[in-house]
Amino acid sequence: MKRVIILMMLLILTALPSFANEGWESDSFDLRKAFPNNSAPPERLKPLHELAPLTNNEGVIRRVRLAEGVKAVALTFDMCELDTVTTGCDMAVINFLRERKIPATLFMGGKWMRTHSRRVKQIMSEGGIFEIGNHNWSHGNCALLSEEGLRAQVLWTQSEYELLREEAGVNDIPEVPELFRLPYGRNNERSLKVLSELGMRVIQWDVAAEAGNNSDVKRARRSAVKVAGMTGPGSILLFHANLVPKGTVNLLSELVNILEGEGYEFVKVSELLKMGEAETVRDGYFSRPKDNYGLDKKFGVDGTGRRVRFTGE
Repeated sequence: MKRVIILMMLLILTALPSFANEGWESDSFDLRKAFPNNSAPPERLKPLHELAPLTNNEGVIRRVRLAEGVKAVALTFDMCELDTVTTGCDMAVINFLRERKIPATLFMGGKWMRTHSRRVKQIMSEGGIFEIGNHNWSHGNCALLSEEGLRAQVLWTQSEYELLREEAGVNDIPEVPELFRLPYGRNNERSLKVLSELGMRVIQWDVAAEAGNNSDVKRARRSAVKVAGMTGPGSILLFHANLVPKGTVNLLSELVNILEGEGYEFVKVSELLKMGEAETVRDGYFSRPKDNYGLDKKFGVDGTGRRVRFTGE
């Protein structure tokens, strides 16, 4: 069955135009469940390039403390899918950022990267605007995964990025991601230790912009005003660009206009980290401590949608 699924995906992908020659407009292949689900591992299980372990297990970064008068924020977007299903690619969000030349950090799941490989290679070609972070292979919950499972979720994603970077022939972006986004915002001390050993800086957020809701045009302005009120210098804002939820571009465009009017500049997370002191916690959350614990039992035994634990074997 896996061979049939992989063959079907290869036939679909070979029928698509080269990423270098096609436009950026959305099409049917960007929709949720446009591709058959493929739960197989990546072509290689470990990246050729591995990061050095961090010397400081700093914890979970929620925002950055900036110098007085500096008004910069980082827009971040999660692009992910479970082991059991495929999701979409929100090209309305990507194209809005490109057209406005707004830097952003995209945290991609490795399995999602493979599903939308042509889009990932396009995005890699826009390294001046976008940077890519690691969001686990299939959205595994770091507080529930075994140490072996977590290492595989991270390294498989690093490998998929590396493979696509090679295919794209892009050399002016990092060899592998150096930033990591916690699926569900969940972790524990064991997972922080593993991530630190793998050289990953853990990036959370202090503003969950979408609050899990779809953003229609009517609601967007009202929501944007509320989100802008929660945003301050050094904030890291969480959005999604996998069509879960829908209509993110409506909220994003309204919010960008408001923040620009207030004198904010937008920077990638890696740039924001260089501008001040990271503010950290030991236990990730959405808006208040432990508000994400209820998600532990909602998406399979370890957040991947699976009934059997992910081990990386």
